[in-house]
Amino acid sequence: MSLTGTPFLLTTVALVVVALVLPLTLWGRIGGPKLVRHAARLLMLLFAQVTAIAMVFVMVNNANGLFDNWDDLLGTGDHVRTAADLGPDGTGGKNLDAAPRNPQKFKPASDRRMGPGVQETQFKGRISGVEGEVYVWLPPQYDDPAYKDRRFPVVEVLPGFPGSAKAWFGTLEVNSQLKPMMEKGEVEPFIIVAPRTTLLGDVDTGCANITGKVNADTWLSVDVRKMVTDTFRAQEKPEGWAVAGYSAGAHCAAKLAVAHPDRYRAGVSLSGYNDPAGEPSSLTAKTPELRDENNVLKMLQRAKTPPHVALFVSGAEGDGYQGGVALKQAAKPPTTVHVTKVPAGAGGHGTAVWKRQVPDVFRWLSQQIKP
Repeated sequence: MSLTGTPFLLTTVALVVVALVLPLTLWGRIGGPKLVRHAARLLMLLFAQVTAIAMVFVMVNNANGLFDNWDDLLGTGDHVRTAADLGPDGTGGKNLDAAPRNPQKFKPASDRRMGPGVQETQFKGRISGVEGEVYVWLPPQYDDPAYKDRRFPVVEVLPGFPGSAKAWFGTLEVNSQLKPMMEKGEVEPFIIVAPRTTLLGDVDTGCANITGKVNADTWLSVDVRKMVTDTFRAQEKPEGWAVAGYSAGAHCAAKLAVAHPDRYRAGVSLSGYNDPAGEPSSLTAKTPELRDENNVLKMLQRAKTPPHVALFVSGAEGDGYQGGVALKQAAKPPTTVHVTKVPAGAGGHGTAVWKRQVPDVFRWLSQQIKP
């Protein structure tokens, strides 16, 4: 039974009802020695507690897009086939421009909570050695005959950790919010791409390449990127690409944008952090070397040539705002950093806050990413 499916949710609700009915009907009917009666009543109370917790967990998980399936929840999922040393640029020395096109077949997303228009595919990265699902939503103009020769800009969206690739659609409702704005011309008609980011069970990859462990950077910035341009009428140059994320995904988005100005022109960080230690379960927080190598602020400070990228950083006091200010102070042209402070009491570190920011984020992206 699917962890996020309606049948499992209804099962937990039914179990809660049973757990409430049991003591009401059996409490005074339990016979036998006193110890047996007490033990039976205690078990009924524990059963009620466990079922209630399970129901609440399923509701919270479904609402926030934390775990996609049982493997993600239990930490047993492994989407890494190989993790070779791919070199500093993450391509393994391969010329991507000369690589044959590899378009993928997409089908309508099976999870209706993601809203209309979302498509999905299972994709094997040719270079990264990563395999996982990728969700894509096409703007309303995509199938308009007037746009038949148009290549569209792309925003790659990343969830937090734990987090589901579905969350930007199902929880933040990015497609539902943006469709009317695109139809009115308030924002550019972006293709929205959401790839799987939970690749190694209960470990956060930090969206990094770590030889022998995972090539998450290459999965996101090379394999998925090329698959999208091979399959859809998507822009291929960095001027037409951006990456956005919240929480751990925000750290990834800022890092990928700073590391790869040849692949992305803009990055959006919602309630993120610069130091990988912001997520203790991250592989990039395990050693001082990895922390230093993947610290967004230090990456920006030691760049020989300031990257031609624009960053949008938002966060509350103590939750991303100071990190954004530090990036802005370190930035040198052509790098630009726009920092927005989330007011106290706005909702804390949660999807409700990030959902409200979607319109403003994509208005800003429309100024950075042009068709």
